[in-house]
Amino acid sequence: MECRVLSIQSHVVRGYVGNKSASFPLQVLGFEVDSINSVQFSNHTGYSHWKGQVLTADELHVLYEGIKLNNVHKYDYVLTGYTRDTSFLEMVVDIVQELKRANPNLVYVCDPVLGDHGSMYVPQNLYPVYKNKVVPVADIITPNQFEAELLTGKNISSQKDAVEVMDLLHAMGPDTVVITSSDLPPRLGDRFLVSLGSQRYVRPDGSRTTQRVRIEVPKVDAVFVGTGDLFAAMLLAWTHHYPNDLKTACEKTFSVMHHVIQRTISHAHELAGPGRRPSPPQLELRMIQSKADIEDPAIVTEATVIS
Repeated sequence: MECRVLSIQSHVVRGYVGNKSASFPLQVLGFEVDSINSVQFSNHTGYSHWKGQVLTADELHVLYEGIKLNNVHKYDYVLTGYTRDTSFLEMVVDIVQELKRANPNLVYVCDPVLGDHGSMYVPQNLYPVYKNKVVPVADIITPNQFEAELLTGKNISSQKDAVEVMDLLHAMGPDTVVITSSDLPPRLGDRFLVSLGSQRYVRPDGSRTTQRVRIEVPKVDAVFVGTGDLFAAMLLAWTHHYPNDLKTACEKTFSVMHHVIQRTISHAHELAGPGRRPSPPQLELRMIQSKADIEDPAIVTEATVIS
């Protein structure tokens, strides 16, 4: 059955971020992707220079109205990432709510981009909008540890804390929560990062249950842009293919990330030359070259089911 995603994210002419990071992988996995570009930039803002335009909330509304007037606004998924504007974010919530009224089974996948490592990199006034309006209508969210702590008001210093935070996030709305990275000590050593996931679902007999997983992923010494957008898109895809099996969905998602990042870092070092740090253009994700890994990733990171 055809599956259609409305992806509201940024667009760059050169490179991979936002819709450029999400569309190709989703299409490769069989999804129809309708993109609304929240910004159109020459390249991501990690370069020395960038130019471009920003879509306003009113312009977003106009585009959505056009889709609606033609009666082609039946979606299975909505996917959103980074935004800096409260009115734009509130318009996204209005659109999601209207699309859910049209299709009660619609799944909203949201990366609640607020900040990392203890500091916010979006305006402070976005925080209450995410907490009070966005997260309650989301079905799948992918915060990092800082964002999960910010949204729940609870610190994570142990796995038990992380489980409690994920339960608090469930209580706010989303049935699936993946904390993409944390400061928890990895069992495999300090060259790894700990990620955790939790999914509430209904068993065939009608009873509710929660599956929780822990996954340790290898760290890479480089700054990538667009990886969070790729992650959210892949989690959308693999939870679609494995709806009540977060363990497999996470293994597939994190394995895709591993293959894309490894291919990217190898290529970047090749371009930069011995002993030189790769530049932002050299670190653009090797997306097209990773097509086979996106379609059928060899599993390189195993998830453990935790209680």
